[in-house]
Amino acid sequence: MPSPTPPPDTPDDFGPIDVGLLSPVTVGHDARVSDAAVLDALVTAEVALTRAYARVGAAPESAVTEVASTFGWQDGQSGCRGHDLALGDLVAASVAGGNPVIPLVSALKSRVSPSAAVWIHRGATSQDILDTALVLVARAAAAEVLASLAAASGALAHLARAHRDEVAAARTLTQHAVPTTVGARVAGWLRGVDRARARLDDARAALPAQLGGAAGTAAAFAEHLGSDAGATALIDAYSAELGLAAPAAPWHTERWPITELGDALVQAIDAAGKIAADAATLSRTEIGEIAEGAGGGSSAMPQKQNPAASVLIRSAALRAPQLGATLHLAAALAADERPDGAWHAEWPTLRDLLRLALGAAATAARLAGGLRVDAGAVADNLAATGGLLVSERLSIILTPLVGATRVREIVAAAARGDDLAALLRALPELDGTDVADLLDPAAYTGLAGTFVDRSVAAASPAPDAAEDAR
Repeated sequence: MPSPTPPPDTPDDFGPIDVGLLSPVTVGHDARVSDAAVLDALVTAEVALTRAYARVGAAPESAVTEVASTFGWQDGQSGCRGHDLALGDLVAASVAGGNPVIPLVSALKSRVSPSAAVWIHRGATSQDILDTALVLVARAAAAEVLASLAAASGALAHLARAHRDEVAAARTLTQHAVPTTVGARVAGWLRGVDRARARLDDARAALPAQLGGAAGTAAAFAEHLGSDAGATALIDAYSAELGLAAPAAPWHTERWPITELGDALVQAIDAAGKIAADAATLSRTEIGEIAEGAGGGSSAMPQKQNPAASVLIRSAALRAPQLGATLHLAAALAADERPDGAWHAEWPTLRDLLRLALGAAATAARLAGGLRVDAGAVADNLAATGGLLVSERLSIILTPLVGATRVREIVAAAARGDDLAALLRALPELDGTDVADLLDPAAYTGLAGTFVDRSVAAASPAPDAAEDAR
């Protein structure tokens, strides 16, 4: 007996596929990369091309004005948001041709006069418009990520300064190692965030427009404009209209703008992930050196204050590297002069990576701004091994006096429970030595304070308030 056919899944039955129910780290951070935002960017890319034709003296001002006004062009590179195009209709029509630009062009041309319609998409190919639109979306999202990272950087710099000299136990391979400071640990987080900021800022600034025509030769533009110089001027004018970098050549199958941006986004999420990993570990009940400003609750255990922000950031950090790898895989398989499927694989991958970066960076800013250090727990953990934390120092000082074998015996005895200070005072070679000072962890933090000072001093300033999220 054949199994019954399940009912079809329709939007009316289930609603949108993803509003963040299973991705809480991204909730509230999707608007920049939504389908609606991509549609706005697609329209912006098309209208900018008509305006570029006017810039080079080819399109009549009347046609360009009609196109711009019909589709809600806003000066200042803020894009087209009043176009009133139906997203659902475009989505349904995009399947046949494999991308949304084909039905978009038809929809745009149908809403203006024939004399204006001839300047829409003139000489362009679908990839020109879609690549440019994704770059526009990425530029706006990256600006928001950078703002969140700047906020996290400021909070971490303040925290590092405040705890510059608070001595703590450093841990290597999960075990107590040597003394460090809380400030030095936070300064490490700060350096990671600031390096990620710098790399993302560079990648964002380098994002180019895409305009090459059918096979990346710009032949149609040269034909329409009557010269190679005209085509070059058009590409430059198009880039200027959108505030994007002018490409040295079309990058239809040279995908460095996407992979370099993806790498920078992964690095930003990695930097947030490092903070979250340490914060989650240090907030464990048995360690308790750090607590989030507002922990999350438990559905079953009312006593718990889970490190919810750290958990959410870690969820993004676990997903991001694979998305970056997918971008590289697609770039490596971008065959011929236009790719067959590899390009298509980039679209949702880049969007997911942007979405994670937006959520992780914003959550990291909130986490960094609310972290609390429990000085008592830090001190208790520091003293937990009875002075063994400075064994490295003891080895350096005592080996020339009593030999390496005797040093190992003393440390082993202390590890079994003997009083380390008493063992040291019993050594005639240390007669007159201040054993308490020798065992003081604060006397063996090396350049921890200097590294804090350098990291805070080198921290990038927040971006100019006038810089928007274009």
